[in-house]
Amino acid sequence: MTRVRTWSFVLLVASGVVLAACSNSAASTTTTAAPASTGTTATTGTTATTGATATVGTVSDPSAAGTFGTEPTITVPPGAPPTQLESKDLIVGTGPAAKAGDPVTVQYVGVAYSSGKVFDSSWSRNQPFQFTLGEGQVIPGWDQGVVGMQVGGRRELIIPPNLAYGATSPGAGIAPNDTLIFIVDLVKIN
Repeated sequence: MTRVRTWSFVLLVASGVVLAACSNSAASTTTTAAPASTGTTATTGTTATTGATATVGTVSDPSAAGTFGTEPTITVPPGAPPTQLESKDLIVGTGPAAKAGDPVTVQYVGVAYSSGKVFDSSWSRNQPFQFTLGEGQVIPGWDQGVVGMQVGGRRELIIPPNLAYGATSPGAGIAPNDTLIFIVDLVKIN
C-alpha cells in the first residue's frame, strides 16, 4: 500500500509540473545586455503583442553587423529554421528604447530562409519605413522583435511562419510557411 501511495504522489507531482509547463500565461521579455565590447544583447522569455505569444530566443549564428545606416548582408544560418522568434542585437544603439505604442522609423532588409534571397529592402528603395510598434501594422514578429531596440541600433530577427505570413504567401519571394530573416536599423522614434 505504501508503494501505491508513493507512486500516486510521484504521478500527481509530475502531472502538476507538466500542466505548469503548458501554461499559456504571457510574461514580459527580459533583455540582458552583454558587455559593451561585444555589442550583443541576449533576449529570452516570452512576450505578448497583438494577441500572439512567442518565446524569444537568441540568434545562434548571426549575420555580420556591418555599419549602421548602410544596407547589411544577411547570412542564412545552416540547418533547419527555428520554430520560435529569435533576436540578436548586431549593433546596440545609444538612444532611447522603442516600446509598444511608439511610432518608429526603420531601415530593413528581408531574406526568405528557404531561398536565401532578398525579397524586400527599404534601402534599395532609399525610403525608410514608418509604423507604430505593437499596433498590428506589421507582422507579429516585427511587433514583438523590435520592442526594446535602441535608436541607432541594428537587430537581426528570425521570424517563424506563425509570426510572419503563415500558410499564405504574400507575394513573390516568400513561400507559404516560410521563415523570414530581417536586419532592422532603428533610425528614430518619431
